[in-house]
Amino acid sequence: MAPHRNSPHFGHTNPHTHSQTIESNVSQVSKATAETILAAKGHDVIAVRPADSIHRVTEVMKEHGIGCVVVKDQNGHMVGILTERDIVRGFAGEPDNTFDETASNLMTTNIVSATRETRLMDLLHTMTEGRFRHMPVLDGEHIVGMLSIGDVVKFRLRELEYEALKLKQMIVG
Repeated sequence: MAPHRNSPHFGHTNPHTHSQTIESNVSQVSKATAETILAAKGHDVIAVRPADSIHRVTEVMKEHGIGCVVVKDQNGHMVGILTERDIVRGFAGEPDNTFDETASNLMTTNIVSATRETRLMDLLHTMTEGRFRHMPVLDGEHIVGMLSIGDVVKFRLRELEYEALKLKQMIVG
C-alpha cells in the first residue's frame, strides 16, 4: 500500500510536520522596554541646578556630548529638563542675554516621562507624536535614566538587524 500523501509541502511527506513560518521565527513587535534600552546604553543622568547659567549648561552638554540635561533642585528632585531646542528658542527670543539666563528660565517643566516598563514602540510613538527627542525614565519619583529618540531608534535597528540575520540563517539552513 502506498504511503498516505496529502499535498506534500516542499517535499515533506509526513502530514504531521509543518514548515516554519516567518511569523514563528521573528517577533513582529519589539518586546524591549525602556529598562532594556537603558541596560544597553547606561543609566547615566547628567544634571544641572536651576540657578546655573545657560553658558554653564552648554559647557556641560558639550563636555558630555549630550543634547539634554536634567534640572534638579537642592534636594535632588527633577524640576525640569533643558534641551538644545530650549536654548535655541532662548537665543531666538533674547539673542544678547541668553547665556546669562538661568536653567530655570528656559527649562521645560511639563515633562513627559517613561517608566522602566514602557515598551519601545510606545516610547517611539510618544516621542514622535509629542515632537520631542528626550524622555526621562522614572522609577516612582526617582529618575533612573534619560533616553533620546536616537537611543530608541538605534536599539530598534539592532533588533531588526538581528531578526534579518535569523531569517537569513533560516533560509540558508
